[in-house]
Amino acid sequence: MVSTFACLGAQSTPTLRWFVDGLARRLLQGGHTHLEEPDANTRLLLNITDPSRPRPFRRRAQATFVATIVEWPHRPSDVLATGYPVLVRSLSNLVVLLARSEMGPIAHFITPEQGCYSVLHDGHDEPAFFDEVYRRIEPLASAHLIIDNVFETDLEPDLWNGDDCSDQLRAAGRRLSDLNLLAPAFPVAQVLTVNDLRHIKRLYGIGGLSYGNLSVRKDERRFWMSASGVDKGNLETIGRDILMVAGFDADAPAMVLSVPPIPEPRRVSVDAIEHWILYREHPDINAIVHLHAWMEGIRSTEMNFPCGTIELARAVADLLRDEPDPACAVIGLKNHGLTLTGRSMPEILEHLDGRVLDHVPMP
Repeated sequence: MVSTFACLGAQSTPTLRWFVDGLARRLLQGGHTHLEEPDANTRLLLNITDPSRPRPFRRRAQATFVATIVEWPHRPSDVLATGYPVLVRSLSNLVVLLARSEMGPIAHFITPEQGCYSVLHDGHDEPAFFDEVYRRIEPLASAHLIIDNVFETDLEPDLWNGDDCSDQLRAAGRRLSDLNLLAPAFPVAQVLTVNDLRHIKRLYGIGGLSYGNLSVRKDERRFWMSASGVDKGNLETIGRDILMVAGFDADAPAMVLSVPPIPEPRRVSVDAIEHWILYREHPDINAIVHLHAWMEGIRSTEMNFPCGTIELARAVADLLRDEPDPACAVIGLKNHGLTLTGRSMPEILEHLDGRVLDHVPMP
């Protein structure tokens, strides 16, 4: 649960004052404590800013969840295209874009995973509106990121150049790139300054070269996985582009990586905790792919939890357990993408043939 929250920025319009006051009241009703000034222990920061000049908040810790709130002068025709630059420039976990509809105010939510969904005020039931806003924000803000890494330079020398399993990863990355299923939908590196890009890479492992991730099981306890912030269509160097995940340190919490002494390792993909859980629960799974794409007729998670959180990993694992064949399945991640499992990487690639939509429905 979010224990503390704070507000930053001027509530310069009646709509902003109404929304921030209503959300603050609902947070207090939910048992959260309001701080007059944000500090290092703030769990949720409401960053009220000008959408034309979004103010970034440089959090000191991953545990601070930043929800940037802006008012738009009219209802945008493309909410994601309008709100995503605000999210990136403000270094936020979430943007709430307030606009007007025929019925009343509408709150559009935009996430780093390109999630985009809305809560509409019906013009009458104000408590119900803020209940729904709270229901959307609280699970995201209280989710627990598992994106730190512990590097152990104990990878066997005969694996320093990879093996058949890592070769499968390289080939699959090239194939997914050829299918245009890895391209980033937004040029993050073209919008942020060098310092801001470095900041979000350090905190959240956001790279921007390509979206998605993939892994192949090595043995009972280990798996090869694509690194964070690399071009998955060009996976080459062990320790830089491809990493061996050897375990999970729950006390840290962090993923444990087995790496060669050189090169200096990159962090593993933020979804490593999800892959680790699925491999542990299902010994028949030998490959996993995550894509920002969609398929019709699949079961999906209910909440748009952020990448790299234990909550998203558990939500996917819960759905996978109920699949007829967990070792060969497709699970939807609401407003986000797909997780595909297979007994082999070629089996997963067969699933994609002619079935994948390159856009994710945003209800």
